[in-house]
Amino acid sequence: MSERSGSAWQAVLNRRMLICIFTGFASGMPLYVLFQLVPAWLREGGVSLTEIGLFALVGIPYTWKFMWAPLMDRWVPPFLGRRRGWMIIFQLALLVSIGMLGMFQPAQSTWLIAWLAVAVAFFSASQDVALDAYRREILPDEELGLGNAIHIQAYRIASLVPGSLSLILADVLPWSSVFWITGAFMAVGVVMSLLVTEPASELPTGTGLRQAVVAPFAEYLDRRGLSGLLLVLAFMFLYKIGDNMATALATPFYLDMGFTKTEIGLVAKHAALWPAIFGGLLGGLVMVRLGINRSLWLFGVVQVVSILGFALLAEVGPLLWMLALVISFEYLGVGMGTAAFTAFIARETSKTYAATQFALFTALAALPRTFANASTGIIVEQTGWTDFFLLCAVLAVPGMFLLLWVAPWRDPGA
Repeated sequence: MSERSGSAWQAVLNRRMLICIFTGFASGMPLYVLFQLVPAWLREGGVSLTEIGLFALVGIPYTWKFMWAPLMDRWVPPFLGRRRGWMIIFQLALLVSIGMLGMFQPAQSTWLIAWLAVAVAFFSASQDVALDAYRREILPDEELGLGNAIHIQAYRIASLVPGSLSLILADVLPWSSVFWITGAFMAVGVVMSLLVTEPASELPTGTGLRQAVVAPFAEYLDRRGLSGLLLVLAFMFLYKIGDNMATALATPFYLDMGFTKTEIGLVAKHAALWPAIFGGLLGGLVMVRLGINRSLWLFGVVQVVSILGFALLAEVGPLLWMLALVISFEYLGVGMGTAAFTAFIARETSKTYAATQFALFTALAALPRTFANASTGIIVEQTGWTDFFLLCAVLAVPGMFLLLWVAPWRDPGA
C-alpha cells in the first residue's frame, strides 16, 4: 500500500470521522422538522397555504446566528466545557421544544406554534454554531475536507426521519406522539456530546463586550489583511452563486418542460438526494488526496458543466432518462462542491474564534440563495430557460477566477 493510500484510509477509519456522522445527523434533524414535517402537519390541521408559506420566516435565526456566536466563543458553561457544554444545552432544548410542537392544534394555535417554531430554529442554529466550532477544533487541517463532507451527508440523511419516518407514523399515531418520537432522535446528539472529549483549545483572552464581539473579526483581519478579507468574502459569495441560481426554480422548470408531478416526484427527488450524498463522500476522499485548493478548482469545473446540462435539457425537451441524467450529474457536482466549500470555510477559521467566524462565513455563504430566489423568476421570464442556464454558467466563472488568489492550485500546503 502506498503512503498516500495509507493516509487516505487513516483519514476515513478514525474516531473523528464517526463523530462527524453524529454531528451531521444532530444538525440536520431540527431543520428538516421545520421545513418538511411542520408544513405537512399544519396543512392537515387546516392552516391556509398563505400562513404555511409565511412559516419560512421562522428560519431567520439560521441567517443571524453570527450575532450571538461570540458569546459561545467567550463564555464557558459550568459543565462539559466550552464546546460540549453549549452542544448539550441546545440539544436538550431541541428535544423538548420539538416534542412540545405536537401539543397544540394548528388551526387554533397557529401563532403560538409559529413562536415555538422560532424557538426551535434558534436552538438549532445555536447548536450548529457549537457543532461547527467543535468539528473545526477536533479535525486536523488535512481531514477538514473529508470530515465536513461526512458531516454534510449525514445532515442530508437526517431528512429521512422527519421527512419520511415521521410522516409514516402520522398515519397510525396522533401528531402529539409523532413529535415526541421525532424529538427523541435528538438523543443521538445528546449521547454524542456526553461521550466525546472536549478539545484542548486556547480560550480568548480578556473580558467584556468588545473582546467578545470585536476580537474574532480583528483576529481574521490581522491574519488575512484587508485585501485578503475582501477576496475571501467575494469568493464565498460568488463560488456557488451560479449553481444556486440554476437550481432555485428546478421544480417549475421540470413542469414547464412537460414532466408530470409523478415523474418529478419519483425521478427528480431521488436523482437529487443520493448523487448529492455520493458526491459529497467522493469529494471528501478526493480532498484527502488532492487537498482543498485543487478540489475547489476541480469541483468548480464540474459545477459549471452540470449547469450546462440543464440548458441541454431545456433544448431537447421532456426525455425522462435525460432528466435523471442531468439531475444526477448536477447534484453530484453540488455534493462535491459543497464539501470542498465547507472545508474551505472551516480552514479559514481560527480555532480560538471558530464559533463566531464559522457562523459569519456560513451566513454569508447563504446570501446567494436569497439572491437567487429573489431574481431568478424575473430573469427566466425575460430570457427563457436555455439562456437563463447559460447565464448561470457564466456567473459561476468569477468565483472560479478568484481561486487564483484565495486557493491557488500550486499551493502545496492546501
